Amino acid sequence: MLTIKEYTAEFVKDPFGILTGKRYEYVFDLDVPEDDELFRENGVYVRVIFLSDEDQSRIVKYDFYERTSDLYLDFDMEPEEEEQLAAFCKDNIPD
Repeated sequence: MLTIKEYTAEFVKDPFGILTGKRYEYVFDLDVPEDDELFRENGVYVRVIFLSDEDQSRIVKYDFYERTSDLYLDFDMEPEEEEQLAAFCKDNIPD
């Protein structure tokens, strides 16, 4: 499971109207154990684009980055981790 140290969230305008509903960008600072392959000495964060619609809410996209360099990290979340983050996003939609 992912351990969230802190996060930010903001509404993102969709100028093209491709997706119905509202989009939000979340940035999660993660606490990653040293024995995890995702671990980086400078820290790790994940950027999540979350879609909230009347019928459904879901993660549209996510990317992992090293904290200080903003270096993209090519990792996928486990299904349980993605469900955990989607539930967190749904429960913490900014006003």
